[in-house]
Amino acid sequence: QVQLVESGGGSVQAGGSLRVSCDGSAITFSWFVMGWFRQAPGKEREIVAGISPSGGTFYTDSVKGRFTVSRDNAKSTVYLQMDSLKPADTAVYYCAAHFGTVVPKHAAAYDSWGQGTQVTVSS
Repeated sequence: QVQLVESGGGSVQAGGSLRVSCDGSAITFSWFVMGWFRQAPGKEREIVAGISPSGGTFYTDSVKGRFTVSRDNAKSTVYLQMDSLKPADTAVYYCAAHFGTVVPKHAAAYDSWGQGTQVTVSS
């Protein structure tokens, strides 16, 4: 099972910022769409953002204008910069990889996953 490795996350007050990173060196990183998902307690895993190999991006409506996804193919790393955080953003955040050119919205389309990192936003 190929593993991606997330880092970052933590606890922050509402309105603050955090950045999570994902190391994709276990895969041919530049060939893959990279997605960020999150799962809050009692809720389904949902896509937050994604970035294609060419740099095309997708954001779910609730994070548009607040979150930014980026990738550094030379470092095999994808980032999720989260600004203006809200308590509703509290969740475990996962990165995932999909072999393709278009960002899939559904978790089942992704081939590899990280272990997740906790993001907690307090009011």
